[in-house]
Amino acid sequence: EVEKIQIKITSLGLTESRITADETIQQLFVECRLNNFLAEETPLSLPKPPGGQRIHYNYSTVINVDKEDNHAEREYIKSILLKPDLPADSLKFTVVSDPPEDEQDLECEDIGFAYVSLKEIFQKQRDIIEQDIDVFDSQDASAVIGKLTVTVEALNALRSVHEECKND
Repeated sequence: EVEKIQIKITSLGLTESRITADETIQQLFVECRLNNFLAEETPLSLPKPPGGQRIHYNYSTVINVDKEDNHAEREYIKSILLKPDLPADSLKFTVVSDPPEDEQDLECEDIGFAYVSLKEIFQKQRDIIEQDIDVFDSQDASAVIGKLTVTVEALNALRSVHEECKND
């Protein structure tokens, strides 16, 4: 029953940047992806908040990593724990601009990325609970455009997978 990763996307706040200034960016949703397996997104896109304010998604999802049904996810988790050289940013959150209803010729556009390292959760033996993580500009990875408040409860699942690695 512990073989799952709980993810919650609570809220998003933007700092003043090209994003807040850009009037074509009006509605935002957030996608969460585990490597290339799995992408979940907030069912709602919400109006872009003014700089300094937040929009609240309160969206929760679960990634199952049990042996029976989710072998690929589980093997990926194993590789994160076992291979020190694998990139540590295992969960990627993407802030996406959803074009307005009357501008259907516009595409959804990735405007920012935020990352959570499952490896780090395991190393620190600590889940991430309602933590603000930096959102980096998709056009300039050194620029922080906002903060995403997330919860990632993965420690029990990571411990369980790690135990199994030791027994392999």
